[in-house]
Amino acid sequence: MNDRLEDSAEVEPSWVTVDLAIFTVRSDRLMVLLIDRGREPYIGRAALPGGYVRKGETLRAGALRELREEAGIDGSRLHLEQLGAYGDPPRDPRGRVVTVAYLALGPDLPVPVGGTDAERAYWTPVSELLGVTDYLAFDHADILADALEEVRRKLEYTAIATAFCEESFALSELRTIYEVIWGQPLDPSNFRRKVLNTKGFVRPTGEQRLPATGRPAALYTRGHAWLLSPPLLRSGGHHA
Repeated sequence: MNDRLEDSAEVEPSWVTVDLAIFTVRSDRLMVLLIDRGREPYIGRAALPGGYVRKGETLRAGALRELREEAGIDGSRLHLEQLGAYGDPPRDPRGRVVTVAYLALGPDLPVPVGGTDAERAYWTPVSELLGVTDYLAFDHADILADALEEVRRKLEYTAIATAFCEESFALSELRTIYEVIWGQPLDPSNFRRKVLNTKGFVRPTGEQRLPATGRPAALYTRGHAWLLSPPLLRSGGHHA
């Protein structure tokens, strides 16, 4: 393999940024964190939080810093993973900017506080953004759509749903996470059976929560398994 550049004139200067699709569930709705941009390009437009990676900074450290600076949220306790890279030449009017998108999840995250180049930061229902291509700046509508589908897919095969829950939770609360993100109701009895039959998904704490009305609800916490076997499928099926 020849790593020498044959014609340096064909090499375009480029920059690296990080953008974050941060999801939480509030009032039984899937919410994403947005900012209103406080500077050009797209000043005043809604966008996912993010920014340039600094010299000597890792991508993950840059993502955590941007989350803290633009929204006032400590991301060290969130589920944080790389979603993918986006680098189409026209995605940023400032020049060739490649962004590495991150997916972040947390339980009922606090009201964000805008900072640095974010005019304000706020939670918006994901349902209000789907199919709207010209609302978010840059290519953030594409990043959001990809992030949502990644979460929906991972709910089937991993224990990622527990990232939206507090340390202990009732199975009805876990079911709500699935219903909100998949956008479909689930039969409570079938869901309970599937969760408890999926080895290592959850484990009982031995404690109960006393609701205002009705019977006490047994509490669970995340089990030792990350990959679910058998998985819980959106279609209502369940692999053996």
